[in-house]
Amino acid sequence: MSAGWIDFRAVKAGVGMEALLAAYGIKPGRRVGVELRGLCPLPQHHSKQSRESFLVHTRKNVWVCHSQSCVAARGGQAGGNVLDFVAAMERCSILEAAHKVWAIGEGTGFEKNEGGAVAENWNGYAEKQNAPLRFGLRPVDCRHRYLSQRGIHRSTAEYFQVGFYARAGLLQGRIVIPLHDGQGRLVGYAGRAIHGDAPRYKFPVGLRKSLLLFNLHRVRSGGSRQAILVEGFFDCFHLHQAGFPQTLALMGSSASAVQQELLRRHFEELVVMLDGDETGRSASQRIVRQLGSVMALRLAEVPAGQQPDQLTPAEVRRVLGNAQTVTRQVLENR
Repeated sequence: MSAGWIDFRAVKAGVGMEALLAAYGIKPGRRVGVELRGLCPLPQHHSKQSRESFLVHTRKNVWVCHSQSCVAARGGQAGGNVLDFVAAMERCSILEAAHKVWAIGEGTGFEKNEGGAVAENWNGYAEKQNAPLRFGLRPVDCRHRYLSQRGIHRSTAEYFQVGFYARAGLLQGRIVIPLHDGQGRLVGYAGRAIHGDAPRYKFPVGLRKSLLLFNLHRVRSGGSRQAILVEGFFDCFHLHQAGFPQTLALMGSSASAVQQELLRRHFEELVVMLDGDETGRSASQRIVRQLGSVMALRLAEVPAGQQPDQLTPAEVRRVLGNAQTVTRQVLENR
């Protein structure tokens, strides 16, 4: 894709609805065969009765909301493809949605290939880095009650500079989380909704999450050659509090080609500790297949239906202590 033209077919084929939902921090209520069903995440949806009106067909890569009020609020459009979903989420044009989808899926097209695919994507990494921000959001309230309700200590919030942002702008009224590249340069903020607003997380337009691993610059500066990989920000915060500062977050449930290469280049051993739901289990297996031949891996299984940020420090230590080494024989059987 260039600034002058865009291949809509390639964009739609490059990012699946399930990956798109993960990028927005949206988890489907349940899986029925090739369908995902749950509460509609679109900002136009206000029905209190429709608890499973939102359906995603993962094979066809399309979605639909059967709530009449939601459909009416979107001008009669019942559903569509990934571009239609982002256009509805962001209240933007299809062209703008295509650019956002491309940014979300940056690098994923290389993951389907073997051999030199990662290297091919890595070679263009320097030209595709996120531009450093020339400003920071101030003031940020690290003592906001939402953080304490999520079990985040004030010292942890201050360490990560996470807090409530009240001033006008894209992230007003959200918990803001600073995002840095591997060199420690601030490149953006994630904004976490605190009142159930959609989307759950907001990211700056054009930010390429696929080029980042959350907390990488801190882990690198600590000199650890082992890293623990989790899905989300709050997973990372909780493991940090439990005594594991070498924790990184994917900001989703899939590892892009660049993220894979960052892990391989900076660490000798990786402990994969994704969510204990079906999506997390599948993502863990995929990462094991992607990285098992290039670095030492251990798989830490979170209890079914739980996430790392829901575990007590003692439970975190127990899960990590029981992490299983991924052997060559295990890889061959996957």
